[in-house]
Amino acid sequence: MATGYGHDYTVEERTLVAGTEELTVKTFTLAPGQEVPWHYHSEIVDTFFCLEGTLSVETRAPRAHHLMAVGESCAVPAKTAHRVTGKDGTRCRFLIVQGIGTYDYIPVGGGGA
Repeated sequence: MATGYGHDYTVEERTLVAGTEELTVKTFTLAPGQEVPWHYHSEIVDTFFCLEGTLSVETRAPRAHHLMAVGESCAVPAKTAHRVTGKDGTRCRFLIVQGIGTYDYIPVGGGGA
């Protein structure tokens, strides 16, 4: 199992596809019940592409819930808190493009907004 870059969460698999100092492309597989917990980034936009299952991306301020089937995508702007799961806790796989800017991961409290 892969951990989240030293963050306090575990995912089934994480693979770096390509990366520079300002842009990163990765694939993630979340096993049933796993999540990328609530967090935000200071500079970068996260753009998600669903590869398998149904991907759930929730955001705060603005509050939104994006459910993506295979082939669908959504982008989460910098400074927007978000979390990523499979729909209803199911397994999913996604590709994420992160950039342009310096990567950081700033955790925020769980639960509602």
